[in-house]
Amino acid sequence: MIFRDREDAAAKLADALKHWRGSDPLVVAIPRGAVPMAALIARELGGVLDVALVRKLSAPGNPELAVGAVDETGWTYVADHAKSYGANAEYLQREAERELATIRGRRKRYTGDRGPIEAAGRVVIVVDDGLATGATMIAALHALRARAPRHLVCAVPVGSQDSIDAVRRYADEVVCLDTPSFFYAVGQAYRDFRQVSDDEVVSALRAASAARAQSAV
Repeated sequence: MIFRDREDAAAKLADALKHWRGSDPLVVAIPRGAVPMAALIARELGGVLDVALVRKLSAPGNPELAVGAVDETGWTYVADHAKSYGANAEYLQREAERELATIRGRRKRYTGDRGPIEAAGRVVIVVDDGLATGATMIAALHALRARAPRHLVCAVPVGSQDSIDAVRRYADEVVCLDTPSFFYAVGQAYRDFRQVSDDEVVSALRAASAARAQSAV
């Protein structure tokens, strides 16, 4: 399955998630690429948009390969293959500290003094533009699970079968539109896979917040 762009993928995901329409779901994006996708899904489902601030931990000498991930609280997921790529405990600690600094900066830029939106007792849908190793999704799901949702969903357009299998034990429901038999990168599933900027993330979050405030009037 090839998606035209993230908007196309998000529209198809929203259709696959339509059974949650009307449940006031909290739709949580993993920045940056998934934010415009989650914004569209939140609108289609009548939900609320937020972000899960997690960062992958890259393999030594290979910034594209995730060997783990860290969430906003400092909890770290370490993949089974981490040691085989030379990521020992000391290296992972340094990586986690560096990425936590990035997370703190993004929290300030994206939401200012506001923390995460309340997740307890509600349907929470965590969205990413695809899963390669699944590391950042696992960290996001772990962080959201700790906030006591009623039902926790992982929703992605595409992923490797191994990554989908890895995230299943962290979610109550996994929605993935395509698991190609030959998977080498998330971008292979998109004709247009341009980068999403921090400014676009801030704009999407502000627009969602303004819409929420308007609907409450």
